[in-house]
Amino acid sequence: MKAIWNDTVLAESNDTVVVENNHYFPAESINKELFEDSIAHTSCPWKGRASYYSVRVNGELNKDAAWYYPEPKEAAQQIKGRVAFWKGVKVVE
Repeated sequence: MKAIWNDTVLAESNDTVVVENNHYFPAESINKELFEDSIAHTSCPWKGRASYYSVRVNGELNKDAAWYYPEPKEAAQQIKGRVAFWKGVKVVE
């Protein structure tokens, strides 16, 4: 699987975990120089508190385009250490 935005591969892995129709990529599969920490957080009743990354490609910023759960709840342990995408990021095979 590949996560692509602005014609650039943000992450690539054959080992994604699908939860609620989102592919969670291993953290080590992301192109780290394209990611910036965000102050945004959201909460999910069964997954826990999500943190976000913004993505910058060719000078363009996609704010809070990726999220992860640093300390997921017990029911969501399969996504620990993984990153998912939205906001126009295409996830393709």
